[in-house]
Amino acid sequence: MIEEFRIEVPQAALDDLRRRLEQVRWPAQIPGTGWERGVPVDYLQRLVRYWLSSYDWRAHEARLNALPQFTTRIDEQTIHFLHVRSPEPDALPLLMTHGWPGSVVEFLRVTGPLTDPRAYGADPADAFHLVAPSVPGHGYSIPLEQPGWDHRRIARAWAELMRRLGYQRYGAQGGDTGSVVSPLVGRLDPEHVVGVHINGGLSFPARVPDDLTAVERARIAAAERIRDEGTGYADLQSTRPQTLAFALTDSPVGQLAWIVEKFREWTDPARPLPEDAVNLDQLLTDVTLYWLTGTAATSAHLYYENRVAAEEPSGPSGVPTGIAVFPSDPAIRRVAEREHNVVHWSEFDRGGHFAAMEAPDLLVEDIRAFFRRFRTDAVPVRTARSSPR
Repeated sequence: MIEEFRIEVPQAALDDLRRRLEQVRWPAQIPGTGWERGVPVDYLQRLVRYWLSSYDWRAHEARLNALPQFTTRIDEQTIHFLHVRSPEPDALPLLMTHGWPGSVVEFLRVTGPLTDPRAYGADPADAFHLVAPSVPGHGYSIPLEQPGWDHRRIARAWAELMRRLGYQRYGAQGGDTGSVVSPLVGRLDPEHVVGVHINGGLSFPARVPDDLTAVERARIAAAERIRDEGTGYADLQSTRPQTLAFALTDSPVGQLAWIVEKFREWTDPARPLPEDAVNLDQLLTDVTLYWLTGTAATSAHLYYENRVAAEEPSGPSGVPTGIAVFPSDPAIRRVAEREHNVVHWSEFDRGGHFAAMEAPDLLVEDIRAFFRRFRTDAVPVRTARSSPR
């Protein structure tokens, strides 16, 4: 069964958030220190003042509710998803997967151009029917009712979701967690996935080639810095997610700091602060969603599950794959080709890990360009359903 869904946050929850923001207990900071030790106090104080005085959750709640949303049960888990049908009848279905610390909020700036290119001055032949699920334990894919929701189980659930919607021919796209899950969907459902497009992979490449170009050396150096200095969050989330969650679930400022640090480290290196790279209201909507849904722990459990999951040999994928590389991505084509059938490779000089938020124009055009080769006979065998049943 697929049921319509609407976000309706009780006013009491928003009043509680305001009270906690007004009564925050600030930590001390050693004079003369900055981002090298974590989020500076004065910076976070400025963000909290904006959160209190200028940010309007209700406006962004309405923007989310303007997109058709649904829930269904797959593998004993509630799955929340956006399902935005294009007005173009021959649109290609596209499954988009977010990551941590993201959510479907990431896709707000790309949904319109992807589903209705005609309205944005682009070719209507590039239209997609968009399906964007919330990863189990994130957003409204809650409560997390069982352990074991690793990348492979998510990919199986996504394939079932697309089957349930009636799509027998579709593309898969994703960044961060989606850069792992989307290729897995292609491996698990190759009869129906026409192609996979990914961006924003953070994994450090194994067996780095010796003959790197200058650009590739710079990417590896950046990846090494992240591995050496910026993976403490992953160590905690993959080993003790429940312990960490007490602090983040009790303090919205703690949740903000935990997420905003990643936006500072993973966005376009040419942008000094997170709000220089992404729209601050969109960032705060993402953070507020984590807070209001209480998903600090359940989202972190994904790291734990992938650490303890048994490795399954996969081998090279036969599904055509496109990769978009933004300045913060440690991607090397020769390395990617060990696992993926790379038929499309793009490199950009702006944007970063959160490409859908930072450079939506570049990401949208690259997705369009990659999937053009799969447009023939793009109409599903069955008419996909966007209404509950």
